[in-house]
Amino acid sequence: MKKLSVLLLVALSSALLMTGCGKEEEPEVIEEAIVVETPIETPEVEEVVEEETNEDLPPEEGMVRSRLTNEWVSEEVGALRPLAVMVPNDKSTLPQYNLANADILYECLVEGEITRLMAVFGDWTDLERVGNIRSCRDYFIYWAFEWDALYVHAGGPFYIDEVVGRKDTHNINALTAPSGVFYRTTDRSAPQNLYLDGNDIYNEANRLGYPLEIREDKAEPVHFQFATKTEPNTLEQYTDSVVAKKIDMANAYPVTKTWFEYNEEDGLYYRFQKPSNGAHMDAATDSQLAFKNVLVQFTYHEVRDAKGYLAFQCIDSTRDRWYFTNGRGIHVNWEKSSDYGTTHYYDDNGNEIQLNTGKTMVCIVEDGDTFSFED
Repeated sequence: MKKLSVLLLVALSSALLMTGCGKEEEPEVIEEAIVVETPIETPEVEEVVEEETNEDLPPEEGMVRSRLTNEWVSEEVGALRPLAVMVPNDKSTLPQYNLANADILYECLVEGEITRLMAVFGDWTDLERVGNIRSCRDYFIYWAFEWDALYVHAGGPFYIDEVVGRKDTHNINALTAPSGVFYRTTDRSAPQNLYLDGNDIYNEANRLGYPLEIREDKAEPVHFQFATKTEPNTLEQYTDSVVAKKIDMANAYPVTKTWFEYNEEDGLYYRFQKPSNGAHMDAATDSQLAFKNVLVQFTYHEVRDAKGYLAFQCIDSTRDRWYFTNGRGIHVNWEKSSDYGTTHYYDDNGNEIQLNTGKTMVCIVEDGDTFSFED
């Protein structure tokens, strides 16, 4: 922009008053005004452009999507084999440690109508106290297989011998592992005081010659189908979706009486159970277990013997399931075609469903049992 400055120069000539001379008064002479244009530079105003964020792009170099949660993780964590840990869930075992850091949590009945948990961790090498750790049930191994997870347990009934004895079952048994791989604490009594340190398990897996990166010939490259955070799956596209602010598993899990309550503020389902007298807390993080996705899977089962040991059919097709997220739920069907095959979930139109980015709870339920939900 330019600003004009005007310089007015006026020269005045005064006539001499000549008394008695007889001369006329000389006219006043006015010089023309001189106009000078002076350019004044003003700084250019830079246009402010808001940077658009793309949720599909990694927040920094070297990040990849987690197969377990769809969250961004380092390439190292993304390539690392998950760790599946058997965790007891009766009252004498509480509180557990580092379950809040698990990406997937399975719950299923064992004998005596109590439930056992299997926690699947994607990022586990730096965890210092995980557990406590208890015995294996063979059906959990088949769910661990589909993640190509290293499987950690403390013994188990003879029913596990066949699958544990397979060369491709990369398990670490606390009852047979060398000294120093696992440890016991003094803050509670055995057998509820057995724990692992992630770094020790990493070293033991390496000593045993187990591959520490996901085996491409075992695990499918994509497990869950995920929606993005920018376009989440609200389930509102399904005309038959139901409002589900509370999911009650008491009929299916008569001892733990597990239930979940939806929190609209953060969009998560918080876990509660009777042994905890309410909120299911993690002693390591001092936080309540919470999940973005909850899957309830009906499964064929049999009672094996008089002791009540159970068998669940992990490989099957077109079985009932329900999917809950964002305070709503839909009926789905599940299918798993092989030991290492992924469990796929399809809506009633036959389309594979999309889970939302975040942690997932998988509740395995005996065929014929029931659960409930309410708004």
